[in-house]
Amino acid sequence: MKRILLYFLVLLVAGFSLGPFLWEWLTSLKSAAEILLLPISYFPKEITFDNYLNIFIRQPFARYILNSFIVACGTTFLSLLVGAPAAYALSRLPLKGKGFFQKAILLVALFPPIILVVPLYEMVLSVGLANNYLVLILPYTALNLPFVIWVLTGFFRQVPRDIEEAALVDGFSRLGILTKVILPISAPALATTAILVFIFSWNEFILALTFMTETSARTIPVGISMLSGVSPYEIPWGQISAAVVATTLPLVVVVLFLQRKIIEGLTAGAVKG
Repeated sequence: MKRILLYFLVLLVAGFSLGPFLWEWLTSLKSAAEILLLPISYFPKEITFDNYLNIFIRQPFARYILNSFIVACGTTFLSLLVGAPAAYALSRLPLKGKGFFQKAILLVALFPPIILVVPLYEMVLSVGLANNYLVLILPYTALNLPFVIWVLTGFFRQVPRDIEEAALVDGFSRLGILTKVILPISAPALATTAILVFIFSWNEFILALTFMTETSARTIPVGISMLSGVSPYEIPWGQISAAVVATTLPLVVVVLFLQRKIIEGLTAGAVKG
């Protein structure tokens, strides 16, 4: 009886969590007229894929996906490139004030990105980086670095010191130990951190809306917010739902496939860090 109750509660929580996404998916398969019908029809009476065709034919949505992919990949690569050596230094090297640096990094992670919009906007205008991928990659990297360093520090501390000592005896430098010993051992940690950084960069809206003003430079969240109907007073709910499903489903599949690694990564970084 307890097991049945447990399964019921799990299904209830899963259904509650997946409810918004399922509603968006069902809405994306309805015509514009059916979406506005009263009373509401929960399931489409006639399935149509016009909403998906419209976002890719009438809108440069494929370009938005490409922009988001480039920005997210660039941010993930740069965050790991800078964050991994910093995490290794905090976890292994005898640095003075190491505890202060760790607390300062965690404090920086608490600042909301919106407070950076005005100063960053002035800097972007002064150097002429508007509508450039770097104008998003660099701030996203700065915002993600505290998280990357904090999580990887916890993972690197779990690596036995005997392995490093053996590598030092074999003549490896600290950089060689990091690149040829620590990083290969910590591949699951790097994958987990990379996924979370990628998701953040994929979904970020405020900075992308501020700095990417040209249509061809927009990312997915901004592109979805700019979808419009035939008239200024029409909200294209069907197209918005189709866009949300088309851009969310790949992330959902990746997270479900790698959820165990993500949970292990967050837990190890929090407890051991």
